Amino acid sequence: MTHQPGALPGATATHPVLRVPPAAPAEAVAHFGASLAFHTDVSDIAAALDAGTDPGFVLLDSRSTESWEQGHIPGAVHLPTALVAERAPRLLDPAVPVVTYCWGPGCNGAARAALALAGLGYQVKEMLGGFEYWAREGFAYETRQGGERRAADPLTAPAGADACGC
Repeated sequence: MTHQPGALPGATATHPVLRVPPAAPAEAVAHFGASLAFHTDVSDIAAALDAGTDPGFVLLDSRSTESWEQGHIPGAVHLPTALVAERAPRLLDPAVPVVTYCWGPGCNGAARAALALAGLGYQVKEMLGGFEYWAREGFAYETRQGGERRAADPLTAPAGADACGC
């Protein structure tokens, strides 16, 4: 076995995973710490909302009215991204952090809403997974017809458990 150019010392072959070496631990701490300052996930939001106390943030659905009516997280504030600049000062307290969500991982509407809110001076995070993963993890949601809840998708949440354990 020979050492391949560009491989880590001691590695026997270059492959895509380690072709670019991992960051130094201090750089990883800075990166992942910064990521958590900008993002949260549906399980953490559900736990905060279910705690029975003020979660300390406002959950904001940045989708269209049609999307909101199709399904949204109970307790969320509806404020489409295009209306953030106009309506946020009337709907949101600048002293309370805002967590934005949109459809799902394939949509950047929550990031656009977060950017607009940050530009107005709000502290903001984005909920990873959006409404799609909220529903896929089996959390209750509201529609124009009333409340709904689907069984958790075992690919997104452990079957028969309340939390993923991560």
